[in-house]
Amino acid sequence: MNARQCKHNSRNMKRSGDSEGEKRRKRRRLLKELGDQKIPFLGPSDRGFQQLWDSSYSGLVLKRSCSLPAELHARVQAALLTLRKKGCLLRDLVRVRDRDVFTNVSRALLGDQGHTYRYLDTRLFAIPWHNEDSEVKGQNCCDPDLRAACKALWELNNFFCSDVAQLKEGDRLAQCAKGETETKQAEQGDTESKHSEDSKISEGGDSESQKSEEGDTESKHSEEWDVESKQSEEGCSGTKVEGDWETGSRHSSEEGESSLVKPSETCVAGESEHSEGKLPGWQAKTSLKTESVGPGTQGKAQQKHSSEDKEEQVSRQGCSHPSPPQVCTDHARFNVTLLNYMDPSSMSQLKEEPYYGMGKMAVGWHHDENLITHSPVAVYSYSCHDDKGESSEGSGSEKACWRIGLKVAWDIHTPGLMLPLESGDCYYMRDDLNSTHQHCVLAGDTARFSSTHRMAECSNGTLTYIQSKCQEALSNLHTDPETGSHSLLALLPTTLQRCEEIHNEVEFEWLRQYWFQGQRYTRFCSWWSKPMEQLEKDWKLMEMMTKLFLTSVEDEGQAGEERMEMAETLLSALTDRQQQRQTWRDRCHSSLAQTLPPQEAPVDRPFWGVDDPGMPLPFDLADIINRVESLLWRM
Repeated sequence: MNARQCKHNSRNMKRSGDSEGEKRRKRRRLLKELGDQKIPFLGPSDRGFQQLWDSSYSGLVLKRSCSLPAELHARVQAALLTLRKKGCLLRDLVRVRDRDVFTNVSRALLGDQGHTYRYLDTRLFAIPWHNEDSEVKGQNCCDPDLRAACKALWELNNFFCSDVAQLKEGDRLAQCAKGETETKQAEQGDTESKHSEDSKISEGGDSESQKSEEGDTESKHSEEWDVESKQSEEGCSGTKVEGDWETGSRHSSEEGESSLVKPSETCVAGESEHSEGKLPGWQAKTSLKTESVGPGTQGKAQQKHSSEDKEEQVSRQGCSHPSPPQVCTDHARFNVTLLNYMDPSSMSQLKEEPYYGMGKMAVGWHHDENLITHSPVAVYSYSCHDDKGESSEGSGSEKACWRIGLKVAWDIHTPGLMLPLESGDCYYMRDDLNSTHQHCVLAGDTARFSSTHRMAECSNGTLTYIQSKCQEALSNLHTDPETGSHSLLALLPTTLQRCEEIHNEVEFEWLRQYWFQGQRYTRFCSWWSKPMEQLEKDWKLMEMMTKLFLTSVEDEGQAGEERMEMAETLLSALTDRQQQRQTWRDRCHSSLAQTLPPQEAPVDRPFWGVDDPGMPLPFDLADIINRVESLLWRM
């Protein structure tokens, strides 16, 4: 009995723990090889920059601001400022290595109706685009200004969907005259840059994998690596999430990708010094061409890690029945955008990028997570001085610009790539770039917004999905039309187990997530209010079903073998439920959660542990578990 219970409680953790241990071992090996030296990276002013981009970062495409319609820029930038002014952009309290941390960036999710986006054990609930097609007559879920802002970002989303599909093989840079000089500078570089030497770097960040608590003997970078990774991925205040040492989310971002000012001398000031070959052993051993890894080669090496990450993602999401991973085989159809905002002047501590010396990081090394495999990501960057939208370009060369950094995952030999961005620039990460590479966001001196459009993997992340699961579970509950009494239609262990899995999924992946942070957006847009109220009602009926399940297990008239199997199924589900409820209680009452203003504070709904006169259910899970355990011992 104990062995069976232990097996159930540890099966997901075991799989996750094994892969995390392997990642930590890989990280240690790479960090040991790296030692205290920096890995080289190239910027636009460095020789070999364009060749490195073409050979090892070919999935990255930059679109200069002038390649987008001026009217679209105006509408999108006004929309971002409106969302900021209304207070819709909020910092997320996310889970990193079993502790809660705040993201560095403030964000909001917009997207298709009923869609969600999950990263770092946090589910974001999308504010609808409010485009004409999704209008519901008579529904006033938000004010006209917010609707107009959402619609403007929907127009940007449509532009990206169309534009990404039109890109031709070999496209790297979509620019106009003002970008020509920079490109020529980059292309003049020799095949081998002074520091380009070895070409394969990417050690950056996994983040979550590394736990310095283990007393590792990793280099001084190792602790930073961990923290940076997790928060990096989604812009957390100190940590990044999943992945290899690359990082996982995703998410992430994701994720506050970047916005930037006019590239000036300040933008590239630090580019040469790091390119000076901080790793002596890498000086001119081989040419960039020889050492560089193209998407095809690198993709092969990363295939294994990608599948491992996918398994962990399924485990973390806790869906009742994992759906097969989706692979992008058609034109881009971005279903959500994660909006990010950060003002570096308001951040007391931004970590230095530790592996390449790229500068202060707004978002650490990470992979965007929870995306359809090989789907593109499109990012719009907008820098401004203040909420009035004064452009950062007006500050001249005194202000340092925002940049993105890229590296090949699990690789400390390929040089990294650092790309400055002007306000209004966009970039795409295509093909398998997001899965085989990691990226980070390097802070400029001005405030910046970014709109990061992605094809979220929503097979188990939409309202339609979870409503269908509720219908499936409740189809096993019969209500007598005359007396109103309830009974279970089927008592097969497999059917009961399925119902309890859905029960847990509704509570922990939706209701708990929503009341932890999703409900914050109700004051801006009430679209989710009624659906979540209905989910609560369905959840209460599932609690009723659990009580009926317990009654059947305690019925001595049941056949012994069948009764034992039912008891084991119930014990497994309730033990899992008890552990998860305690975790959520702890999160809601954590010191960080208590620092939030009342309108943003997590809610520990009273009905979770209090008797409801209309629902005389046994809420004391510890008591029920003890009863079932005692029953099993007697069998």
